Amino acid sequence: MKDFQGKVAVITGGASGLGRAMAERFAREGMSIVLADVEPSALARAEAEMKAAGAKVIGVRTDVSKAADVEALAQKTLAAFGAVHLVANNAGVAPLGNAWENSVADWEWTLGVNLWGVIHGVRVFTPIMLAQGGEAHIVNTASVSGLISPPGSAMYNVTKHAVVTLTETLYHDLALKQASIGCSVLCPAYVPTGIVDSERNRPAPLQNPTQEKTAEQQAREALLRKAVTSGKLSADDVAQKVFEAVRDRRFYILTHPRIKPSIQWRMEDILQERNPTNPMG
Repeated sequence: MKDFQGKVAVITGGASGLGRAMAERFAREGMSIVLADVEPSALARAEAEMKAAGAKVIGVRTDVSKAADVEALAQKTLAAFGAVHLVANNAGVAPLGNAWENSVADWEWTLGVNLWGVIHGVRVFTPIMLAQGGEAHIVNTASVSGLISPPGSAMYNVTKHAVVTLTETLYHDLALKQASIGCSVLCPAYVPTGIVDSERNRPAPLQNPTQEKTAEQQAREALLRKAVTSGKLSADDVAQKVFEAVRDRRFYILTHPRIKPSIQWRMEDILQERNPTNPMG
């Protein structure tokens, strides 16, 4: 996508963190912004602050795990701006736990936001883009955990691997149709965002009964929080890389080069049919 001025961007998880940074970056290019988020107070604050900075923006409360919410998001976007040219399916949550420890509620919540949210975004917005014609782009936020399999985060890994293959397949499907829609998959490592506190937005029906966390669980959460908060790249840095990928119609967005050896180890493990290497070892 070469011309951003006057175009329309929809960004889920847009009220904070990486989503907010992407919204602000694309707004600087003259795009109208639709912020979608499940957290009403953060959404209202982000909308007000971006408007005060001169952006053309609306906020739409959206639970991306629900098909009806994403469909309503699309209709509100079209009602407000008449078109959609960029969709960033970015909302995500990151609960931890050994592969056998997570409850059905944990799985339903994580799959709902991280995977179904992207599925709904692709399913709802791609036909709109195809029908309107012209340049457009879809960015799906996965993670480096969609390219490797770190221990202690089975649910997160499953959803992010699925987002990577969904986006790769979307790329091929669009190419076969000779569509003018580009797509990218974003695979960052640790970035200082609020994802470590995503439990604040877990729906009541998917809450677990209150129980004491094990020492292992507490230690794992502490390590994740430390890794995320000490990330070398900021959300703004990653948003800039996303902008460049959309501008250049580049598919893979790998923001942290130092993680590439772990990706290579996994690929070589598969090709050589050897047992998996711990990517965090």
